[in-house]
Amino acid sequence: MTFQGWLLIAAFTGLMLALAKPMGLWLHALYEGRRTPLHAVLGPVERGFYRLSGIDPAEDQSWRRYAVHMLVFNAVLTLLTYGLLRLQGLLPLNGLGYAGIGADGAFNTAVSFATNTNWQWYSGEAAMSNLSQMLALTIHNFLSAATGIALAFAFFRGFARRSATGIGNFWADVTRVTLYLLLPACIVYALYLVASGVPQTLAASVDVATLEGARQTLALGPVASQEAIKMLGTNGGGFFNANSAHPFENPSAVTNLVQMISIFAIGTGLTWCFGKAVGNTRQGWAILAAMMTIFLAGVTVVYWQEAAGNPVLHQLGAGGGNLEGKDVRFGVVGSALFSVVTTAASCGAVNAMHDSFTALGGMIPLFNIQLGEVVVGGVGAGIYGFLLFAILAVFVAGLMVGRTPEYVGKKIESREVKLAVLAIAVLPLVILGMTAVASVLPAGLAGPLNKGPHGFSEILYGFTSAAGNNGSAFAGLTSGTPFYNAMLGVAMWLGRFFVIVPMLAIAGSLAAKTHTPATAGSFPTTGLLWTGLLIGIVLIVGGLTFLPSLALGPIADHLAMIRGQLF
Repeated sequence: MTFQGWLLIAAFTGLMLALAKPMGLWLHALYEGRRTPLHAVLGPVERGFYRLSGIDPAEDQSWRRYAVHMLVFNAVLTLLTYGLLRLQGLLPLNGLGYAGIGADGAFNTAVSFATNTNWQWYSGEAAMSNLSQMLALTIHNFLSAATGIALAFAFFRGFARRSATGIGNFWADVTRVTLYLLLPACIVYALYLVASGVPQTLAASVDVATLEGARQTLALGPVASQEAIKMLGTNGGGFFNANSAHPFENPSAVTNLVQMISIFAIGTGLTWCFGKAVGNTRQGWAILAAMMTIFLAGVTVVYWQEAAGNPVLHQLGAGGGNLEGKDVRFGVVGSALFSVVTTAASCGAVNAMHDSFTALGGMIPLFNIQLGEVVVGGVGAGIYGFLLFAILAVFVAGLMVGRTPEYVGKKIESREVKLAVLAIAVLPLVILGMTAVASVLPAGLAGPLNKGPHGFSEILYGFTSAAGNNGSAFAGLTSGTPFYNAMLGVAMWLGRFFVIVPMLAIAGSLAAKTHTPATAGSFPTTGLLWTGLLIGIVLIVGGLTFLPSLALGPIADHLAMIRGQLF
């Protein structure tokens, strides 16, 4: 570990705290449907969409109606993407002549991008045409991210409204987020990436001469436009197989820092937006403080372990940090920080191979996802997931002080607690259940390239990433098989929508309640005590579920490593 390494981590953390309020202000304007400077240009476009589709943006939908419209929207997009991928070989902008994707692979990819997971069993530059990258995948990157933010807005309204029957309008939320946030931000971001050396072209490839005089064909395409929303929308699906380790996606240490900032930007802004929505910005700062505390603890462990390196190699006289699977442009600290950012934020983009991390260094990215992707989390999904834990935290606090729990002026009763437990329980049930099945069936055991505990970690990480809608992988798992494409596709769908529906039910229940003023007996939810309780609930409820699986995988790997066994 070096001073420069810690300086990078401190600078990144400081930038994220500084950006939280400005981003939150813009998000709050969209949350309230207020006019922004972009309305002069994009307002007619928004109104045109409503007229063409027959949507009344002023309609206030109940939580059930909001949920149904959201589910139908995502189901139709999934079917559309499945069809485009199956017919890829017959469609234009396919300069390298790629055939259509097989049924199981198209199913997995369609579900993956619809759920903001962006798990990739394929190599993008060897399987996807430019049309598929733009029309099937990049569009999903925008709309799955917009869906997550819209759902967060709906949850905020549940806490903020009083005696209301609705929680907003799904179509209006998605349209405004896409038009006034994601689209303009990504245009600017993509232009920056182009200026930094990221390709943006409809050409499929270019032939170049190598230093040895040979000819080499390099895949090209509309990379910058996909890269921008990939990061800002916490999607993570790479245009190329190497993802953000590829120089065409992430050319320099500067773009590496910018990409990490963009992964966290909207998620941190939503915490401030929540505080503003409920009339007390200190509520948002308390949530952000809890998130960043867990985040910094994870970064410390990963950086420490990766900088220490493998003791087996030290015994062989090869000292230094663990550079296996890392790009020397980013080094140990740039890779360690990126791995924690991308798994804390449900992004899944990688600039290093997590499968090549040390045992405990690889455990933290795995653990981040297993917490429920709430440490900043995916756009929208992180904050509404964290608020589910906040409901459990005030329930525990209510038991301690002997009164009905309250949070931001709403009484938390048995219905809300039961629904929160139901939503939180989805992740461990899917992860542990499907990992258990894959660990005993021949089709599942054929996937990992390593045997023993590390092979188990590869399976466990795969289902953790899928159910947590992250998308990163321990790349030692051969997942592009009918078994894994089907199982992981189902895990992604359950992990996304079986959390959302109970969350919307909570929003509807809270919106119908009146406001309860705080009294001297109310448990404070803005100070250090509350922040500590939030951290404890997230770590206990989100973490203890997975201790058996962690012991079988990363911890067993670590013990083997310190005993001098190579893995």
